[in-house]
Amino acid sequence: MTTTEDLTRTLSYTRGPSRPLLELTIGDLLHRTAERYPERLAVASRHQGRRFTWAELSAEADRVARGLWALGIRRGDRVGLWSTNCIEWLMLHMGCARAGAALVNVNPAYRSHELQYTLTRSRMKALFLWSRDKRADYREILERARNGLTLELEHVVYLDSPEWEALLEAEGRLPKRVDAGDVANIQYTSGTTGLPKGVMLTHHNIVNNGQFLAQGFHYTEQDVICLPVPLFHCFGCVIGTMTSVNTGAGIVLPNWTFDARATLQAVHEERATSVYGVPAMYVAELGLPEFASYDLTSLRTGMMSGAPCPVELMKRVLHEMHCRDLVIAYGQTETSPVVTMSDASDTIEIRVATVGRAMPQTEIRMVDTVTGETVPVGVQGEIVTRGYANMLGYDAEPEATAKTIDGEGWLHTGDLGILHADGCVHLTGRSRDVIIRGGENIYPREVEEFLYTHPKVGEAQVVGIPDARLGEIVVAWVRLRPGMEATEAEIRGFCEGQIAYFKIPTYVRFVEDFPATLSGKIQKYKMREFEIAERGLEGVAGVETA
Repeated sequence: MTTTEDLTRTLSYTRGPSRPLLELTIGDLLHRTAERYPERLAVASRHQGRRFTWAELSAEADRVARGLWALGIRRGDRVGLWSTNCIEWLMLHMGCARAGAALVNVNPAYRSHELQYTLTRSRMKALFLWSRDKRADYREILERARNGLTLELEHVVYLDSPEWEALLEAEGRLPKRVDAGDVANIQYTSGTTGLPKGVMLTHHNIVNNGQFLAQGFHYTEQDVICLPVPLFHCFGCVIGTMTSVNTGAGIVLPNWTFDARATLQAVHEERATSVYGVPAMYVAELGLPEFASYDLTSLRTGMMSGAPCPVELMKRVLHEMHCRDLVIAYGQTETSPVVTMSDASDTIEIRVATVGRAMPQTEIRMVDTVTGETVPVGVQGEIVTRGYANMLGYDAEPEATAKTIDGEGWLHTGDLGILHADGCVHLTGRSRDVIIRGGENIYPREVEEFLYTHPKVGEAQVVGIPDARLGEIVVAWVRLRPGMEATEAEIRGFCEGQIAYFKIPTYVRFVEDFPATLSGKIQKYKMREFEIAERGLEGVAGVETA
């Protein structure tokens, strides 16, 4: 006779361990850590030559919060931050939390088209940014994005201007109350349901994901985390900063943006014990001609995530970079972000073949993509998850939220995986066609809709193809309007300055028609197969990943 217990064991359902959840805001947590470790390093921004202890970072957060109050920012208001990695990012991250404001992360790669969309959708009241850097003139891009629009944006504060210094000296006050259930962060992601949506993450989401991640890394206040990944992503501002604030581990920012030499130099000189990166970052670091000259023996752990992780690459990082406790994680912005993680104490076999087990206080099922029923252990299904980490929802988009989180609270990730009998998850693909290029999520529809604005383009279809360095790259198939002619360079040039560099198609193929079903549905998998064959990428496509 089959019992309920037997049936449960054979179905693809797992739950992480039960551990206490913190009922703290980010500001509360920062206060607690500053009291425990006031003189220990909180953050070192090497490219700026600036360092804060925990006591100093807490004091700076209060200064920012008071300055925001003086600007008229109140609990629940949205504040945008459009910047690469810097110490001001941490100040605003913590200061907005203290002020009860929702920090809106704006990707520094955004150009006028995307920035205009974000400004309009987010309803931010203030935006913080640098005037320019070697990549872009942000002041000029902002003016183009604002042209002719009526926005709720009341304040633009340049971090390299007297206005920023004045804000830090303003005599505002701190809010009387901020709740753990308040929205702390809004991140725009192409996600699983179309054009970019504002994912609303609460203090409760972020604080606790950081807590459980830190436990998986076995972090203490003695650790130093080298953080070359962008802060505007969850990889930086949750897996990076919130593990640190939970434990007192220090953060080291090697550069404004990723630089392989700066990263290894930071590990070498700061004696970092942990380093983060997407696979492409580790490839670049290992490929440096002078790699052997850096002393990386202080490293103990770290994370490789954000894109499929080649098994052989992970083995090299474990041995050549001394990251014996390197872990893999899986998640998405909508889950704050991590839902599965291998543990630093797991065997190498588990860490190279799977993305680990369910995080504490997290449920995971594999479901049939048609029926929604839980599939047996060992059978591929869509990964759905439920728990404290699920987003509050998509900002002002209840229908899109309902499509992603069902009536029983299960968040449908759109990713495919297999649950093994030991509770470990192996990713097998994506049921939707999101492209992940070097850790950046790209939704094809967004790029397609932009390409349609080109006067010569009649139809565009976008797919991702495998790339040895970045995981995937973007390819566009374009059918021109009758009588029109165009070149690949012309289409790519049209994209430059309008959409983020990582969304610009690496290749453009001009076609007369697209592979389609009898009902007219485009068969993107056939496009991808064609490109792999034409470009001789069979070997790259067949690389084993965790």
